[in-house]
Amino acid sequence: MNPLLDFSGLPRFAEIKPEHVAPAIEQLLAENRALITRLLSDSAPPAWQDFIVPMENANERLSRAWGPVGHLNAVMNSPELREVYNATLPKITQYYAELGQNLALFQKFKALHNSPEFAGLSVARKKIIENELRDFRLGGAELPEDKKARYLEIQERLAELSSRFSDNLLDATNDYTLVVENRGELSGLPEDVLQAAQEAAVAAEKTGWLFTLKAPSYMPVMQFADNRALRETMYRAYGTRASEFGKPEWDNTKLMDEIVQLRGEEASLLGFANFGELSLAAKMAESPQQVVTFMRELAQRARPFAEKDLVELREFARAELGLQELQSWDIGYASEKLREQRYAFSEQEVKQYFPEDAVLPGMFKLVETLYGLQINASSAPSWHDDVRFFDIRDAQGQLVGQFYLDMYARNSKRGGAWMDDVITRRRVQTTGGRGQRTEGIQTPVAYLNCNFSPPVGGKPAVFTHDEVITLFHEFGHGLHHLLTEVEDLAVSGINGVEWDAVELPSQFMENFCWEWDVLHGMTRHSETNEKLPRALFDKMLAAKNFQSGLQTLRQIEFALFDMLMHSNFEAGGANGDRNTLLEKPDGCESGRPAAPPAPEGSAPPCRSDILQLLDEVRAEVAVLIPPAFQRFPHSFSHIFAGGYAAGYYSYKWAEVLSADAYSLFEENGVLNPDVGARFRSEVLAMGGSRGAMQSFAAFRGREPSIDALLRHNGLLETS
Repeated sequence: MNPLLDFSGLPRFAEIKPEHVAPAIEQLLAENRALITRLLSDSAPPAWQDFIVPMENANERLSRAWGPVGHLNAVMNSPELREVYNATLPKITQYYAELGQNLALFQKFKALHNSPEFAGLSVARKKIIENELRDFRLGGAELPEDKKARYLEIQERLAELSSRFSDNLLDATNDYTLVVENRGELSGLPEDVLQAAQEAAVAAEKTGWLFTLKAPSYMPVMQFADNRALRETMYRAYGTRASEFGKPEWDNTKLMDEIVQLRGEEASLLGFANFGELSLAAKMAESPQQVVTFMRELAQRARPFAEKDLVELREFARAELGLQELQSWDIGYASEKLREQRYAFSEQEVKQYFPEDAVLPGMFKLVETLYGLQINASSAPSWHDDVRFFDIRDAQGQLVGQFYLDMYARNSKRGGAWMDDVITRRRVQTTGGRGQRTEGIQTPVAYLNCNFSPPVGGKPAVFTHDEVITLFHEFGHGLHHLLTEVEDLAVSGINGVEWDAVELPSQFMENFCWEWDVLHGMTRHSETNEKLPRALFDKMLAAKNFQSGLQTLRQIEFALFDMLMHSNFEAGGANGDRNTLLEKPDGCESGRPAAPPAPEGSAPPCRSDILQLLDEVRAEVAVLIPPAFQRFPHSFSHIFAGGYAAGYYSYKWAEVLSADAYSLFEENGVLNPDVGARFRSEVLAMGGSRGAMQSFAAFRGREPSIDALLRHNGLLETS
């Protein structure tokens, strides 16, 4: 049997080959289309059991076949897999676009919504039908046929462009290596980083130390290397990935322009003024202007702190490091030195207290305490020897969920950290002997992926505190998927949750990384086995909001750029009136060259490109301006190859919710199992079966307030 067509349990990763993909997907697409035809030909009034359930079953099979393919393409990328993935992706895209545009199917859902049965359905099932009606409208079901055809073309092209964007970034990142043969040029770098670089050189049959643009290699260089020229070399390579400065076939410039143009055309076809409005139609935020106003107000609160951060950093760099002019490749290095001086500790010192074999049990113990669970190592077929697998059970020993954990960086794996679903919780019916039907609950399963440094020298991997926070963040996403109690697929786990609320459980988990009662139990020095000293923790806590003003403005810069690009901007064409959102009538405040000179006496025209827009956003909200050669958008996968287009603001939006939710734990005890049970039942368990604001209010007893976020980030004068 084709392993992709086996839905009896977990994916059979050890057996999946590129040649399995096309036959499996083509068979399922044919079966699904035949089912849709049969359902539409049925003259009986649509009912949940006879109409929704068969379609849900069919689409879940397709998702469970395609999911492992997409996952392997992200974590075990190879030329053969990439080729078949990119060849099959348009077929998947076309199928879902066809469903969204099927007017007859839309009419069936409307008939079910208006039927007597609807009133008796559960809240979750009513929400599913209402979401479907909304999504049919957003998917172009009511468009005339000629516009439907164009909409389908746009969806297929966007899927292709996004995949190419991701491939280009991966290839450009993997292509760059820097070999240093003189040990004297590497002063300041920690020993474990040097050992990893030496092992990488040996693996590449080189002498010396080999560095790459992957985070575990790149970030320590920028943070610790005394060699300024080395930092600049690495910064330039990293900041110009997948741009015109590299190989032409990996340049994402034209892809970005076309992606933004096509999204704008898609929005116009559906009757929206811009893609930002289309994106927000299924989110908590009501309009692009509301998002822009929110980000600007937050920027105003953060800017005085950011300006103070920068003044302090420049003065320190000049006085202590001899850096008369602070460059972008000096920021991480100077910041680390300032942190060490001010708080008398270094990130490298802290890192030694967070070996993997202490961090994981500590994180699991926290979750077990809060939610009354048991987490134990288990086994399952996987895609790499580094992957681990775990069971989550309740207090009675019943299996609640399972997850894969893939923590280390490698060449075949895309960068970043993310959670994805493998199997979603739902109530399923199975047919046994003599046609008897039995019901049961399908166990949810998740992927948790990070890009940390692998173990070196035969010792467990050690994590920076930031990496510990990242791990907690992704586990928060995982718990949102795994601890749902909803039994209907389309609103179970993270399904159906508004995109700007999906970060609530993940950011909520980050808060525990700053609690002594949590951290102390998950530390062990990699050499001495001693626990994290309270004195060092107090220094970490004192430094918690070090440069939080700069960090907040950086996130706002990205979010504002994203929303403006998708709401009032034409890539590669005329600006239109995009400056009405920027509120800069002259609009050309940028260090980047303008278009060719205008006639004498007239205002110079702005270059109407994506980089120009980013320059204008930076001129408004940033205090740190990168050099002109930097090409950040070319690697901004969240919005060009992920699900965050006109949605990057979600991180700050959801951080308001998460900080305020966590404040209830602060008021009642951060390890309070009663508050934990309430968070589990009102937020994690509910999935997308009700609005995120309803779930928040049910947990917190009121609407959210921004005060907790400002307090947590040290952005209040009294904090």
